Amino acid sequence: MLRFIGRRLFVALPTLFLVVTVAFFMMRAAPGSPFDMDRKLSPEIERNVLARYGMDRPLGEQYVTYVRDVLRGDFGPSLKYKDKTVLQILQENYKVSLILGLSAITIAAGVGVTLGVLAALRQNGWVDVGVMGVAIVGVCIPTFVIAPLLVLLFGSILQWLPNGGWNGGAIGNLVLPVTVLALPQVAIISRLTRAGMIEVLQSNYVRTARAKGLPARTIVMKHALRAAILPLVSYLGPACAGLLTGSLVVEKIFNLPGLGKFFVISALQRDYTVVMGMVIFYAALILFLNLVADLVYALLDPRVRLS
Repeated sequence: MLRFIGRRLFVALPTLFLVVTVAFFMMRAAPGSPFDMDRKLSPEIERNVLARYGMDRPLGEQYVTYVRDVLRGDFGPSLKYKDKTVLQILQENYKVSLILGLSAITIAAGVGVTLGVLAALRQNGWVDVGVMGVAIVGVCIPTFVIAPLLVLLFGSILQWLPNGGWNGGAIGNLVLPVTVLALPQVAIISRLTRAGMIEVLQSNYVRTARAKGLPARTIVMKHALRAAILPLVSYLGPACAGLLTGSLVVEKIFNLPGLGKFFVISALQRDYTVVMGMVIFYAALILFLNLVADLVYALLDPRVRLS
């Protein structure tokens, strides 16, 4: 296993380096600068500001300096938020996205797997048709439609839940955004689980288990489900990364101070260092979660060897 992890890290580090390189030059190639939205600066003051952040040097030299600082764990200061570094901004805002993402993916995995198993066991029955119908609706309707409808119903009309805000992570403020984040994932997970379960239930070893007289519950939970969720494990790696790094739509509608909202605002403001820091964070998270998914895949499938 250690050899496998070492190989994956050996591949992951060049990948992360490539992401940093592409993102750096793409950000610099975009029109405008971080200081265009401020009041018009005199040429002398503008030169001093650019020199303060090292942006008056050749682009290649800026790139080498940035990579060297990143290797030391220094992502630089924010160009728009005074007296704050990129690491401080990430530390102040990641908890919101982390709580929302973990809650949403946990609920989505539990509900989605359950619905997928029920649909597979009742294939072509009313349960199967109902689950797949809900799944199609969940995939087709975007979050920017579902979120306002839920706010209108449960926040404005029924007044059961707050319309938005964080309020220190109170349960009432979490219900609607977590629900909006989880619904599309429930739809996808239930479809993946159903497809995997139908295939496994038709396999020879499941037929053998039935012929031996094993209870249906044991066959499903102990034998079939373990193999059926293998495609789901591969999907959950990038899905978790997407949820944990925040959703712009959800955080904007519910006025939540998460990473997704912060990322887009920083991109619009040309805050190069903040955008780069979030890109690196997101890329590193995807690589890490894909590694975790591979390890879980190997634990579930004895045919896979980590060597």
